Amino acid sequence: MKKGFDVLALGELLIDFTENGVSGQGNPLFEANPGGAPCNVLAMLKKLGRSCAFIGKVGDDMFGRQLREAVSEAGICLDGLVMDPKAHTTLAFVKTFPNGDRDFSFYRDPGADMLLRADELREDMIRNARIFHFGTLSMTHEGVREATKRAVALAKESGALISFDPNLRPPLWESAEAAKEQIAWGLSQCDILKIADNEMEFMTGETDFDLGGELLRKAYPNIRVLNVTAGPEGSYSFFDGGRVFVPSFRLGGTVETTGAGDTFCACVLNYILENGADGLDADKRTEMLRFANAAAYLVTTKKGAIRSMPERTAVEQILAL
Repeated sequence: MKKGFDVLALGELLIDFTENGVSGQGNPLFEANPGGAPCNVLAMLKKLGRSCAFIGKVGDDMFGRQLREAVSEAGICLDGLVMDPKAHTTLAFVKTFPNGDRDFSFYRDPGADMLLRADELREDMIRNARIFHFGTLSMTHEGVREATKRAVALAKESGALISFDPNLRPPLWESAEAAKEQIAWGLSQCDILKIADNEMEFMTGETDFDLGGELLRKAYPNIRVLNVTAGPEGSYSFFDGGRVFVPSFRLGGTVETTGAGDTFCACVLNYILENGADGLDADKRTEMLRFANAAAYLVTTKKGAIRSMPERTAVEQILAL
């Protein structure tokens, strides 16, 4: 059966307040960038011509309305977005370091995104997706965790591929043990995994990519496409025949790294929509990672994510260099 959405994502939609210079009085200035990992992924997929939908909750406040406008402008279906009249939209203040890395301060206790309930899910939309994508920010608290797990079950029942990005943010968890438990659940459910190097170390105790990747493969044989991102170094893809590594594009001009991993993830999902999740040999995985790395590089040359995703032609120009 042909499905209406290539990718449906569930999770947080928030404002990333990103540093943007200093005022005449010496005070830091912040730019209110629309963000949240799931919608970042969808925004890049839209640039690649995919049909996308989002399920989540924001406050019915100025920031929630800004987010709804920005995501709708990106062409993402928002029939599953709930506007909460009482809770505030979640905010994240992003400290950017000289190398482009970031530190987050969240204003989210509670934030609207963590108040999504299972009975607010648009089950018809979930059943109508080829790929269902989620992370762990929608698993930090009991109510939204129940909604996330219900949505994953519905997506599996409908035959969708399950995509998971741990997107670990330690300050949002009661404990490291709680985070590990929910990440492990996500790993046990997914067909497609994008995991960062620090998250792999968090879950396996290994800093060696080959050892960590092999531990994840053995512990979670359900994962059909297992990719590990290593920041400015590049990315890895692990499979039965071994693994491939593709270095990142270091062409200068990095402003900040917000959205780089989400852009990478979107490109991988697009490749899987084109080629399937099975039978990807070393050559295909190399092709997949090269495109994803190039797109991830481009998004680091701008502030924010949803409104900073590159066009396919721009990615192809980088690949042609």
